[in-house]
Amino acid sequence: MATTATAKMLSHEVGESIPPDTAHAVSVSLPTWKANVGYEEGQDWVLSKMKTGYPRFFIHKTIETFAKTIVQRHGSRTDKAFLFPSHAVSARCVQFLRDQIPSLTVHSVRIVDLYPNADLPNGAENSDGASTKPIVSAVLFPRDHAKVAKTFWQHSGDGISSRRAEYCHKAFNDGHLAAKGVACEKINGHMFTSPSKGPRRYQKKDSIAMSAHKTNDVKGGLEGKDSVLFVEERFGRNLDVSLAANAKLAIRRRIAGALTANVDLHEALEISKPPTRKAQVEGFSEDDVYLYPCGMSSIFNTHRTIMACRGPKKSISYGFPYIDTLKILEKWGPGCLFYGHGSSAELDDLERRCEAGEKYLALFCEFPGNPLLKTPDLCRIRSLADRYDFAVVIDETIGNFINVHVLPYADVVVSSLTKVFTGECNVMGGSSVLNPQSRYYAKLKEMTKQDYEDNYWPEDAIYMERNSRDFVSRIDRINTNAEAMCDKLKAAPIVKEVFYPKYSATRKFYDQCRNADKGYGGLLSVIFRTTEQAVTFFDKLETAKGPSLGTNFTLSSPYVILAHYGELEWTAQFGVEADLIRISVGLEDSADLVSRVERALAAASNKAGV
Repeated sequence: MATTATAKMLSHEVGESIPPDTAHAVSVSLPTWKANVGYEEGQDWVLSKMKTGYPRFFIHKTIETFAKTIVQRHGSRTDKAFLFPSHAVSARCVQFLRDQIPSLTVHSVRIVDLYPNADLPNGAENSDGASTKPIVSAVLFPRDHAKVAKTFWQHSGDGISSRRAEYCHKAFNDGHLAAKGVACEKINGHMFTSPSKGPRRYQKKDSIAMSAHKTNDVKGGLEGKDSVLFVEERFGRNLDVSLAANAKLAIRRRIAGALTANVDLHEALEISKPPTRKAQVEGFSEDDVYLYPCGMSSIFNTHRTIMACRGPKKSISYGFPYIDTLKILEKWGPGCLFYGHGSSAELDDLERRCEAGEKYLALFCEFPGNPLLKTPDLCRIRSLADRYDFAVVIDETIGNFINVHVLPYADVVVSSLTKVFTGECNVMGGSSVLNPQSRYYAKLKEMTKQDYEDNYWPEDAIYMERNSRDFVSRIDRINTNAEAMCDKLKAAPIVKEVFYPKYSATRKFYDQCRNADKGYGGLLSVIFRTTEQAVTFFDKLETAKGPSLGTNFTLSSPYVILAHYGELEWTAQFGVEADLIRISVGLEDSADLVSRVERALAAASNKAGV
């Protein structure tokens, strides 16, 4: 029997949060094909009902409200503000605005930093002469340029979370956050500003016992012990935010593969220096795992860090990627060589280019890709990288840490923890993992030590840790459910093609990295023989419908319509058809899911073109 929340998710309420009635939900209900098109075309009947949206594309109303309050107090009626977790991130946003809009005047864009010490005067410094660091940093600019600023917010993934906004807006209204404006001409041109230790009153040592993490000494944002104390002292709540540092440690241990069973926070911390599932990579430990506010932030900052280590060179995007990964590689640095088919012929072309003397920064790929679920040939990619001196960055979000082990082939592995790692669809997060056997490891580690900011908000970390405690056991059930759904779809005459790693021509590449007795993940895509069949199947399919993936409940979307509506002819060149439906399979009863697919197939079979 469906719960009230499940029933609401399956209803046709346009704009309702997914999960329903969830303040910090990551997805939003777009329950029909028409609603998805309406959203992309900006139709009022859809937009006016949007309670929330995917956080990088739809700025949470809590964040918007906080930004407006800052503008009212520190800006003008023609200004708009975007909010970031540190001054360094704001500085990068300003640089992006300057690069994209050369006509901006010096004083038309400025940064307003909000500090957690209301008594701190403007210009105050610590005893070591370093400027104190903000807990929220706002970029104020003429509102006419909001679209450009939104591009930085979306691609970088470095905007503040809705939970941070909720806390800090209250603190701002209560007078517990003080502001200091910084004129743009004072911004360090190379955008690698290193924030300092923060106000003296927030420099107390963390009383929580925990094993050391090398990034604890990193000069970073107010996260970690400073922000934990700020949140705890100002608000308290029923959530024990003092556990945030330990929550981050537990998350890093799960990512490292040290926690191979479902354990609570206390059990996770009892292990002093646990072995890892990635032990075949000599020297690897949880100290090589770094957390970010979201998955795209981990990709953006990994690219930025590699450029800082190796100099500005063109990157390679191999395989049809998630949209923002390609945009990052194109817009930051010298550009990108795009191989959208992810084919062996494209690797042949890359080899010819390298043999002719072309130099590249790094190759970025997904394992497997989204939405076609093709798997890259990592063995060959690693061989080319070693021979021609470029880094390899692998996004294993869809394969996930339990099913696949790709670190031996990568210099850096990135992932969106927002997806199956948390499962609950109510918190964002991302990670990057350095391979200690990489030829670039020493340089990457040193640059990370200098530049990494732990901008992961404490309350977000606590929710992420709690949600991920059953991560290990969830994966097997999701794998089983996805295969059952694939089998039913593949047998239907109206289905043109099902995309799933197990049934792909690239399965052998997946199997090379597949962990023993593990599966092929919870994501699949399907194309029907006619558009009408696709629309009917989607509209009739009894699942939650909206953006994102990896949720504990099944979630579907007309992915290409939602992600590439303005470039459908371009995507079609790479076999990514406009009518593709992507399904992220959840934890429901397998027989029930198959029955839902059967009913939707029956409805679609009655349409013309069968």
